[in-house]
Amino acid sequence: MKYFLASFLLMTVCFLEAQSFERNTVVYEDTLGMDLYTTKDVAAPRPLLIYVHGGGFSGGKRDESGHLAFCERYASKGWVTATISYHLTMKGKSFSCDQPVQNKISTIFEAARNIHQAVAYLIDRKEELGIDASRVVIVGSSAGAEAAIHATYWKETMAGILPSNFKYGGVISMAGALLDARWITKENAIPTAFFHGTCDNLVPYANAPHHYCDADQTGFMMLSGSYTLAERLRSLDQQYYLMTDCGGGHEWAGKPIQDGYISMIDDFLENDVLDGRHRQTHIIYHEGKRSCDSGLSFCSE
Repeated sequence: MKYFLASFLLMTVCFLEAQSFERNTVVYEDTLGMDLYTTKDVAAPRPLLIYVHGGGFSGGKRDESGHLAFCERYASKGWVTATISYHLTMKGKSFSCDQPVQNKISTIFEAARNIHQAVAYLIDRKEELGIDASRVVIVGSSAGAEAAIHATYWKETMAGILPSNFKYGGVISMAGALLDARWITKENAIPTAFFHGTCDNLVPYANAPHHYCDADQTGFMMLSGSYTLAERLRSLDQQYYLMTDCGGGHEWAGKPIQDGYISMIDDFLENDVLDGRHRQTHIIYHEGKRSCDSGLSFCSE
C-alpha cells in the first residue's frame, strides 16, 4: 500500500509538472512560425531560450521531437522557450563548395535576422508572456548554430529589428562557426558555449574553409570554429564554455541535447548565464573515432 501511494504521488507530481506550461504555435514574421512554451502562472519575469534547428539552410524542421523535448525540458525549469523556423533560402540547392560564397554569406545573414525577428516578436509581448528581456539565450545546431553565433556577434544583422543597445544573455553553438572572430570584442562578449568535434568535416573546429573547400572553388569561405572563438574570448578575459571531442565529427550538432550530454547545457545555463559566474571552461571528450589532420594538434596529449 505504501509503495502504491508513493508511486501515485510521484505520478501526480510528474503530471502536475507536465501541466505547468502550455505550447502554442504562432507566426512571428510573414510565413515563419514558432512553437512557444509559456508557464501558465507567471510569478516573475523569466529567461527566454530560443532553439534554432540545423539542416544546411535547406531543410530541417523546428518541431522535430528532439527540439520540442528540449523546449519542454527548460519550460519545466521555468524558462519561456521556443523553437523557431527561419527562411530556408538554400532549399533545393547545394550549400557546399559549388555554391558562390556571397550566396552563403547572404543566407547566414538572412537566418540571423530571422532569429532577431523572432526575439523582437516575443519581447514586444514580454509583459503578457512574462519574459525577462535581459536574459535571452539562443541555442543553435549546425546551420542553426551558424545563424545563432552570427546573430550574436554580427551587429549588422540586428539593424532595424532590435534596439542598437540590445544584448543577448547567452548563446550556445553546437557545431557552428563565425565568419570573423574579430567581431567578438570585450564590449559585445556574452556567455558563449561551444560543442564541437575536432574532425568535423563540414564546419571547422578551428580556422578552416567551410566544408573544407579548395581555395579555387567558388564556395571557398574561411570560418572561425569553436576553438578559435573560445581562444578569442579567452584573450579578452571573457566567459566561454568549450566542449571538445577529440576525433569527433559533425554529430555534435545534435548530441548536446541528448540524454547523457544535456547536463553540460544545464551547467552552462545555470552557472554562466543565470548566476553570471566568470568561468573559462574547457571539457575534453575522447569519444570520436575519426583520424584527421585538422584535429591532431588539439588532441596530442
